Amino acid sequence: MAAPTQPSTMKAWLYSSTAGGLEQNLSLDKAARAPPTLRGDEVLIQVTSAGLNPADYKVPEMGFPARLVIGMPASPGLDFCGRVAATGPDVTDFKPGDMVFGSHNQPIKFGALGEYTVSRASILAHLPEGVNPDHAAGLGIAGQSAYQALNGYEHVHSGAKVFINAGSGGCGVFAIQIAKQMGCHVTTTCSTRNVEFCRGLGADEVIDYTAVEDLPAELRTRGVIFDHIIDHIGIPTSLYRESNHFLREGGAFVQVGASAFTTFAERLVRPGFLGGGKRKYVIFFYKNTQEHVRILGDWVAQGKVTVELDSVHEFEDAVQAFQKLRSGRARGKIIVHVGSS
Repeated sequence: MAAPTQPSTMKAWLYSSTAGGLEQNLSLDKAARAPPTLRGDEVLIQVTSAGLNPADYKVPEMGFPARLVIGMPASPGLDFCGRVAATGPDVTDFKPGDMVFGSHNQPIKFGALGEYTVSRASILAHLPEGVNPDHAAGLGIAGQSAYQALNGYEHVHSGAKVFINAGSGGCGVFAIQIAKQMGCHVTTTCSTRNVEFCRGLGADEVIDYTAVEDLPAELRTRGVIFDHIIDHIGIPTSLYRESNHFLREGGAFVQVGASAFTTFAERLVRPGFLGGGKRKYVIFFYKNTQEHVRILGDWVAQGKVTVELDSVHEFEDAVQAFQKLRSGRARGKIIVHVGSS
């Protein structure tokens, strides 16, 4: 389908530096350059809602090479929901006016905190009827990460026991629900204020990490019962090293996130006979997959998975939204309204 005339300018939050933190460099431009002419299977989307993720600031803050690849000035934002404004010449599954959602593979120049963003059709999904655009905008990175950290492992099946370290964050909220959807018994950790929240998501056992002096020791009291472990934060540092005392042989310890890169390196390279872990260690790599986006959207539409929103911010308050994200105290997803649905 031929693309209608594309806008030449748009409103967008832009950054050209990350010195002192990306959000400290954001500026609102009401006449920023809009994405260029579409090619191939590209789709121009007028963004309704954007979902924030730590990668939105962590990747650009990796240094000049990362920002060079992204291109400056740039708009942050990986997750989005919006309306198709135009399509490239090779697009057949979407047409202008369709509501769609998805996420970018990595931070790009025209991210979701601009009025318009561009995505390949092959990683987009139609918004299911009845699903709130704010909820769809929170699914992309965190929802897919949670699904992929569980899906495809033979030992993750109905009746399996899964331990999720950090259950109230962006990925943890989905991991609890998806594991329960797969029929698993779920044990998770969170702070005192989030205990009932995690139970409400379906967790069978919730460990208040603020009330436990030694988490690995606490898990050891349960015996070698877990089939699968997902670690979102890399704390405590001894968790993987001690995992053979509570993770069954043949299970996997999946590292989705950590507060420091050294956590991945130390856990990966230190062998068991030198004090390292003795169970299978998997460093998680996110894959942006249209099928997974569709599955998650359908589960939300069917009420099998809910998107927990920590807070919803208007477009003019994007800086405050990033400040909340960086605080690490968000319970669920942080959403920014970019335009009307």
